[in-house]
Amino acid sequence: MPLVELPLYWVVILDIAAWGVFHMAASAACYYMPARWFSAPAGLYRIRNWERGGRFWQKYLRVKSWKHLVPDGAAMFQNGFAKKQLQQQDAGYLGVFVLESRRAELTHWLTILPGALFFLWNPLWAAWINVFYALALNIPIIILQRTNRARLERVTARRKPDR
Repeated sequence: MPLVELPLYWVVILDIAAWGVFHMAASAACYYMPARWFSAPAGLYRIRNWERGGRFWQKYLRVKSWKHLVPDGAAMFQNGFAKKQLQQQDAGYLGVFVLESRRAELTHWLTILPGALFFLWNPLWAAWINVFYALALNIPIIILQRTNRARLERVTARRKPDR
């Protein structure tokens, strides 16, 4: 039972508005975070061994077959970094691309979190629909970011001279 009971049409309006606010807030928050926060491939951003350099996602979810359907959120911000396709091949650009893919991944993780708030004003069935929406919209983009980043990290590691 929701904490606040509203007529269904208000619930729908509130849900749409709330998701708009949550998407924009997560995007803006991550956009303004310092780049140094995304510079290390540690913690959340570390590609795990089981991901096999992104090949796991391609093998089981066929990322290449649907990645063209995913919109690039860079257009939301004046100086957003486009990640739809590589613009250059030099190491500096690839490093920025990797960093920005970490920023994008965090943005989508943060966008999932508010899904729990929908239990406050939605009937149980509608709250679960909102949680499903958050997962269905964001998990594929997280997977895409991880796949691309794993591939780029392999490429940049091969290009670095031995020390």
